Amino acid sequence: MSDKDSSVSAGFSIDGRKVGPGEPPYIIAELSANHGGDLARARRIIEMAAEAGADSIKFQVYTADSLTIRSEKRDFLIESESLWTGKRLYDLYEEAATPYEWFPELFAHARSLGITPFATPFDLDAVKLLQSLDAPAYKIASFEAVDLELIEACARTGKPVIISTGMCDADDIADALRAARGAGGRDIALLKCTSSYPATAAEANLSTIPAMAQKFGVPVGISDHSLGTAVSVAACALGACLVEKHVVDAREPATADSAFSLLPDDLTRLVEETRMAQAAIGHESYGPGERERASLQYRRSLYAVADIKAGAELTRSNVRSIRPGMGLVPKHLTAVLGRKAKRDIEIGTPLSWDLIQ
Repeated sequence: MSDKDSSVSAGFSIDGRKVGPGEPPYIIAELSANHGGDLARARRIIEMAAEAGADSIKFQVYTADSLTIRSEKRDFLIESESLWTGKRLYDLYEEAATPYEWFPELFAHARSLGITPFATPFDLDAVKLLQSLDAPAYKIASFEAVDLELIEACARTGKPVIISTGMCDADDIADALRAARGAGGRDIALLKCTSSYPATAAEANLSTIPAMAQKFGVPVGISDHSLGTAVSVAACALGACLVEKHVVDAREPATADSAFSLLPDDLTRLVEETRMAQAAIGHESYGPGERERASLQYRRSLYAVADIKAGAELTRSNVRSIRPGMGLVPKHLTAVLGRKAKRDIEIGTPLSWDLIQ
């Protein structure tokens, strides 16, 4: 059986906003841990994302206990090189989690500002909470892309499911898609992701985006953990339909994710430049575009650059390729040279075949 299900739509809508090829990229502003435990700051970040023109503000729904256990064993210590080296998993998640009691207010605040709220659930209880809030979409985090039960629960809601693929090989992605489709999911997107924090541009491998869209037959975007906006813009030039970036209102007070998150001006630029990149893809085209046609007259063409008497020979001293473009195209120069003028040709006259014997 092919990984690709041809019956799956190439695009879908989230809160009435179409997502898919040919549409402006769907911009997801990820709030994540950047509230720093401050509800007022979370509200400010939502306001910033709305003002910048992002399509959605995304949250993460988990508790430390839903993600791991409190343990002093070495397995639960972050030893790999990252922003969180040396932290215990439980302590990191406890610090970064968004309190469940905030979500009704956060969703309502976003909706009042015209920006779509949705979230990444990390367990089945989180899915139930989001259903109670009528979340319009569900995001599967890269680290949860192998949790097929969670994917199935999200797909059963009937809402779009966006699956991040950091660390996933092609078989992992195929498994995730089969799980989503098997549970009734029809509106599915994938995000190319590098699960490094921050990620480097050299790790992005953006050529995977069009390849992934071709292989799996769903819209593909990027979850971008690199610094700045360049990787996201390049991704959109390669056809990314969605862009997810962490956002923060200010670098200080610092949070678990603030070091690689976009500031307000960066997010505004991301929205503008990714949409410009997508618009620039266009279609295969040769010849002048509609707005170029008027400029055709300023291309080079063959002109008399000296007075030429009737019967006189056309030579390089009296005929040249110059601007503007009202005469014969320059490729005819060798065919014109050595022939004679049918009548007097005044300097500055564009050459045409009816002037030449």
